[in-house]
Amino acid sequence: MNGQAVHFGAGNIGRGFIGQLYWESGFRTTFIDVNETVVGLLQSRGSYPIHLVSETTEVIPVDNVTAIHGGDLEAVSDALAVATIASTAVGSQILPRIAPAIARGIEKRFAQADAAPLNIIICENLLRGDEVLREAVRSNLAPEWHETLDGKVGFVEASIGRMVPRMTEAQLAQDPLLVCVEPYCELPLAGDSFKGEMPPIKHAKPYSNFGAYVERKIFVHNMSHAATAYLGYLQGHTYIYEAIQDPKVRPVVEAALEESCLGLSRKHGLDKAALDAFATDLIHRYQNKALADQVARVGGDLKRKLGPNDRLIATANMCLAQDVTPTALVEVIGAALRFDAPDDVTAPEVMALLATSGVAAVLEQVCELPSGTALRELIETSLQ
Repeated sequence: MNGQAVHFGAGNIGRGFIGQLYWESGFRTTFIDVNETVVGLLQSRGSYPIHLVSETTEVIPVDNVTAIHGGDLEAVSDALAVATIASTAVGSQILPRIAPAIARGIEKRFAQADAAPLNIIICENLLRGDEVLREAVRSNLAPEWHETLDGKVGFVEASIGRMVPRMTEAQLAQDPLLVCVEPYCELPLAGDSFKGEMPPIKHAKPYSNFGAYVERKIFVHNMSHAATAYLGYLQGHTYIYEAIQDPKVRPVVEAALEESCLGLSRKHGLDKAALDAFATDLIHRYQNKALADQVARVGGDLKRKLGPNDRLIATANMCLAQDVTPTALVEVIGAALRFDAPDDVTAPEVMALLATSGVAAVLEQVCELPSGTALRELIETSLQ
């Protein structure tokens, strides 16, 4: 066994991706979560299944795992104090909530002067997630620990590319711990952010200039996935594989990908042909019928996904900054403004603002696009 891994978030990414990598790497994994059912099952069974689905299904029996309830601060911090590696996949809004436990774990770990550095891999769709979590932890530490935080704790950004759909009620009835995922299995990391040596983690790929890869994930993968969902929703599709095969959807998604890839190649000097190949592979992966990824899931949490630093607005602004006119991206944003899914966590709020105060209010308050900015003018013109 290579040591102890601690992972915050026993959801689909935590179990369906990071847990697999730790298992293949020989770690014993402790999941931290607040879902009592999931925590209890992981504790009692010590294992769970992953199904890799495409034309065929491969079952991966992940074992050597346990779990701790996130509310047990002392138990969580005890686990961090002896961990070989730690990671998060909790959602960007939850990061501040786990900071107190991380801070307490740092205090316990580095009470021993010769303790090894602690590295925390941040598996969130969040630009500069390393800064967000580091400062949240710092705010929970007394000043005398700040030098230790900066010198011995690595906050390592990661780019999560594996697609994991929401499990159906029938699947959860079969096994509440089951996760179905696509076969794609690669974890790009900010290699320069590790303190000390990087632990051996299967499928992890450390990169320098990692900001370019974070933006590739958000501006190419997340953007095109969301574009497929919002455009597909307008055509009445339930699944992503249906939407991407629609002749009213796919050409717009491909055009948006061309805009974002061109912008990224100019911004970071990335090879345009390599970006185009990445985009082509994404289109192929979206057609995975066996994955049955849902339009509602991919487009869900509309308010966040229309935010200024997220996959649509940030991508379009990046393109404009690189002298690329985001014509297709503006069409996608227009489709997102019609994503009126009643069961979504934030779409009803956006739709209510749209109905009472108009598009201008949504662009101002949700997208944070002031009047007179180039992108706002393009969006408003397209909606006239």
